[in-house]
Amino acid sequence: MSKIEVNTVDVQCGTTLTLGSCGKTVALASGASQSGFGRTGTVDWKTGSIKTTGFTAVSGEGYFCDTNTSGAFAVTLPASPSAGDIVAVADYANSFDTANLTIGRNGSNIEGDASDLVLNQEGSSITVVYVDGTKGWIVVNAGNSTSGFGENFINATGGTETDSGNCKIHVFNSPGTFTVNNIATCAANNEVSYVIVGGGGGGGMGQTNSGGGGGAGGYRESKSPITPYTASPLDGRPNAPNRITVTATAFPITVGSGGAGHALPTPGDQGSAGGVSTFSTISSAGGGGGGSQNAPTCGAGGNGGSGGGGAFDGSGASGGTGNTPPVTPPQGQNGGNTTLPGGAQASAGGGGAGAAANPVPQSPGPTASRGSAGGAGVTSSITASPVARAGGGGSNMSDDTGNPGGTGGGGDGGSNGTANTGGGGGGGSKNPANASASGNGGSGVVIIRYKYQ
Repeated sequence: MSKIEVNTVDVQCGTTLTLGSCGKTVALASGASQSGFGRTGTVDWKTGSIKTTGFTAVSGEGYFCDTNTSGAFAVTLPASPSAGDIVAVADYANSFDTANLTIGRNGSNIEGDASDLVLNQEGSSITVVYVDGTKGWIVVNAGNSTSGFGENFINATGGTETDSGNCKIHVFNSPGTFTVNNIATCAANNEVSYVIVGGGGGGGMGQTNSGGGGGAGGYRESKSPITPYTASPLDGRPNAPNRITVTATAFPITVGSGGAGHALPTPGDQGSAGGVSTFSTISSAGGGGGGSQNAPTCGAGGNGGSGGGGAFDGSGASGGTGNTPPVTPPQGQNGGNTTLPGGAQASAGGGGAGAAANPVPQSPGPTASRGSAGGAGVTSSITASPVARAGGGGSNMSDDTGNPGGTGGGGDGGSNGTANTGGGGGGGSKNPANASASGNGGSGVVIIRYKYQ
């Protein structure tokens, strides 16, 4: 066999240089490198080895993958890829719809998303090229008889819309409609995250002394695993009935109004309950109204998402019961009470989503006369930053300034709960030494979060 050593082989005439003849193979020796031939958007398909289990792909190769034989598996993209690296896969057995093939990103983004890619359509084929550290691997070719690998992600309208990474957030501060125009082809992506808070209860009014704080609106939350954020301790997703998977339809949204308090010189009366907030199958109850001191009898706090605080303990009154109607985890806590005899001269705060209000101390004297603050709410970052909601309203005092509302929008004694937090209204007093209206409860809110790209 002869060997020819030259620096340049050039065509003598025309523009085409032919190496080899029909039926012959021109091979690059093992270990030799090449330049100028280049691979431009193509791969070498490995037809001799059908893949049936997970493996790590090599740049420049295409693979036929059979998920019908051994079930779903993952193809891991090359680690530390360079610009121009290319990998392709195809559905050998037309089984990706029943046994998905996962494209593992191996530390790099895919289409700018730090998530693996799931092929879930029968007959899918896909080619990805690594571009840079921002977008990572980009799909340059995809196809099958329907939509390729496709997401269609959820596409929806309604409320006030914002983005957080790959998630869209819809905030409803008033009633409206969450309209889902399109759902994702991957079923897991159709489960949405939500926070639903009922309206806070209004504060009670004392006839001659003080009224109890309104209870916070019920608080319910479910965090889908595909929408990363820090949820509150009341994340109820582990209980399947709390999960919401959307379909392409219109979902009416109800946002509960805050319960009414009482203006001076209204006679002593219990605060009104807050309104119910709803989305799909989930409802959050309104907070219970604060109790009234209506001499010579005292009024208990109202029941609700969180209970209203009991009124001045001339003869005894209980705080309202939270988590009414009952759900798991509890949507709220009990209001404080003043049920024991002993000379207390103030009413109790309303319960919050995260904590019950303390009872009024029952021993005579200045301490007992101070009443109690509203129970604390809970904090969630569903809107991309931490926000506390559903705090109970503080009670009022017979002869001094009111008690503070609970964190999460609870109104101080004599003040309104914060709008769109479900905070309870603060209790009021007709005592001339500290006369103040009782506060209205804060309106509720509905927040929905999902992956949209």
